[in-house]
Amino acid sequence: MSNAESGGGDGSGPEMVQINLRLSEAFLEDIDATWREEGFNSRSEFLRYVARDAVKHPEFSREGWKSIATSEHELRSGAELVTREEVVELMDRSEDDE
Repeated sequence: MSNAESGGGDGSGPEMVQINLRLSEAFLEDIDATWREEGFNSRSEFLRYVARDAVKHPEFSREGWKSIATSEHELRSGAELVTREEVVELMDRSEDDE
């Protein structure tokens, strides 16, 4: 483990290890906004949850996460959403292809 320090050690649970992580200031601001919006008690709690989820559910690929992040960014930036009519049209096209 690089640059790891033991933390805690009060016997109340598994020993915690501190790690260092470099992030851009903008990304850290996004993380901070997200953990607060989602009701986590701290940044550390949120990052542990996200890391645990990623390890327990590896079926989510990097490309899948990138797609989710892109969609989220588009929603937050006010990009145009697909209308119901466009979805119905796309579904009709795929049925015609079969």
